[in-house]
Amino acid sequence: MAAKALLSTKHTLLAHIIPMRRCNLACGYCNEYDKVSEPVPLTEMKRRIDKLASFGTSLIVISGGEPMLHPHIFEIISHIRSHNMLCGLISNGYYMTRENIAKLNAAKLDYLQISIDNVTPDEVSQKSLKVLAPRYLRYLSEDAEFHININSVIGGGIKNPEDALTVAEKAVELGFSTSLGIIHDGSGQLKPLSDREMAIYRQLKKVGKSGWTRFNGFQDDLAEGKPHEWRCRAGARYLYICEDGLVHYCSQQRGYPAVPLEKYTMEDVRREFYTEKPCASFCTIACVQQIAYFDNWRAPQTSQNRPSLEGDRIGAA
Repeated sequence: MAAKALLSTKHTLLAHIIPMRRCNLACGYCNEYDKVSEPVPLTEMKRRIDKLASFGTSLIVISGGEPMLHPHIFEIISHIRSHNMLCGLISNGYYMTRENIAKLNAAKLDYLQISIDNVTPDEVSQKSLKVLAPRYLRYLSEDAEFHININSVIGGGIKNPEDALTVAEKAVELGFSTSLGIIHDGSGQLKPLSDREMAIYRQLKKVGKSGWTRFNGFQDDLAEGKPHEWRCRAGARYLYICEDGLVHYCSQQRGYPAVPLEKYTMEDVRREFYTEKPCASFCTIACVQQIAYFDNWRAPQTSQNRPSLEGDRIGAA
């Protein structure tokens, strides 16, 4: 994937695809779920995956909501892998039974990411170490044939920022890689860290230096409230496909370009590759930042065709 990314800019590197918006949890800071949505039909999901394959996409990450609620999640993963694309899954971990882990192994899942917000459930989040560690994380440690990353979270109303350090240390103990997420507002922008949170952040940077963590240098600027200079390639190297099949910049900038994937073309991809994004300077969306590392050194962008930061966004808080 890395070699292909460096050799050519004429393909998509990473696409996030949403097979359903429904979730079994209701985290207080999240704007990416509901309680009523129906799953996208399997035939439609396969069409979308085929279209992404036609863009030369290297990696598709399935997200939600909670994607493990989709009745055909294992077939979706298998279809991605049938195109020789890598497949990742973002889950809250509540459905990681031994039976489901065996099915994920059989489907050839490449990696799983679980974000854990605290040690003990509270009114903000139930994505908790106390719930997940005794069974689900242990099952994954013992049975999973795919890579596992545990994302600890800081900021955004999490009561005990020290919990993030406990989560990261447990992940390392279980043999998983770790990463750190700074909770953002409804447009993906930085929510400044308090002095207490900054102290924990500095400690977290020293834990589990593996996985994508080593590519998250942009967080140093953001944690200190500084703008980060980079070139966002959303809409080109990175695509976000919502449950309605529309292409968006990312999960927090839903509403532009909002073109149906079936009508999205390589001309759209090339335009967005060279289009400067007004939300970039204080963006905390790690997956988009990470993909941009392949291209930050080349192809300057302009503001031509650039949307307004205050434009019509579905996902704005």
